[in-house]
Amino acid sequence: MRETNTLGLCSENMLIFGGGAGGGGRPRISESNDIPVELLLRIISLVHDPTVVVASGVRHGWRDAISWGITHLSLSWCKKNMNNLVLSLVPNFTILQVLILRQDTPELQDNAVETIASYCHDLQELDLSKSFRLTDQSLYALAHGCLDLMNLNISGCSAFSDMALAYLSGFCRKLKILNLCGCVKAATDIALKAIGFNFNQLQSLNLGWCDHFGDDGVKSLAYGCPDLRALDLCGCLLITDESVIALANNCLHLKSLDLYYCQSITDRAMYSLAQSQLKNKHETWNSPKNMDEGLTNLNISQCTALTPPAVQALCDSFPALHTCPGRHSLIISGCLNLMSVHCACAVQAHRAAVVLPHLAH
Repeated sequence: MRETNTLGLCSENMLIFGGGAGGGGRPRISESNDIPVELLLRIISLVHDPTVVVASGVRHGWRDAISWGITHLSLSWCKKNMNNLVLSLVPNFTILQVLILRQDTPELQDNAVETIASYCHDLQELDLSKSFRLTDQSLYALAHGCLDLMNLNISGCSAFSDMALAYLSGFCRKLKILNLCGCVKAATDIALKAIGFNFNQLQSLNLGWCDHFGDDGVKSLAYGCPDLRALDLCGCLLITDESVIALANNCLHLKSLDLYYCQSITDRAMYSLAQSQLKNKHETWNSPKNMDEGLTNLNISQCTALTPPAVQALCDSFPALHTCPGRHSLIISGCLNLMSVHCACAVQAHRAAVVLPHLAH
């Protein structure tokens, strides 16, 4: 019969960590205190996360090495009992900077996040995506325990409210990357105004499929987050040209913008983006090393009100936007009237295809 440790992991999988019932003359490293901490740290750095979890369940040498040496941990491989695993492990991982808890089947509960907030005060990146069972209590805990967060993924956490998100923004002010995709209740004008006020270092924000906010919320982002580089607004049905104009005028470092299915967007927004590039070039004319190439990715699929002249003007303003095969960074699917829009390299390729047959003759 195979022995299991307190984490429910089979001791036959412990390999060099020992911890089994003995026999066969196998070295039981877990019972030795003679291994230098530096060597334990090196071993820990070379093994996969599931093995690290096993090591945390054996004797003090391994637990100390983990406590001192593990800064990145992913438990996404855990398909069952993730909540209990987090409750058991987190007190041993007090210097974690990155913790990935992405789930296929939602199991995490508020007590797990509260434990993380109590022990992992150095945490900079946390992925709680698809944790449908979490409530506002988790955000309140993070607000008080994880002030150094820079990257937070709570996509699909549909129970969070806008008030809890606004509360979090008042404490975790170092945040640079925030994923709110599908957080319909949390992503409202109230929350976006708080984000714009508090997250002035924000560089990437995903608001995909959140349809409870409009232009007021996006304008607050544009005014308060001038360093924004990537913004996903796909399926945000309430926004209009006013949102895009505010972004174009204030977020001059914007590189990626997703407007999929934002059907209230018109040519006015496209011309505003094109003009923003001219403004950016003018402001950086004396500092060419600071020149920003502007938009490199734009999704305007299903934006059926747009016309070819406006989108072509945009494409001409941003050379990094491509319509050519294999480099689609300007996505226009579902807009049959935009099929005539082409990037510069696509035009050059077409000209070459026309000229070469004549040269051959």
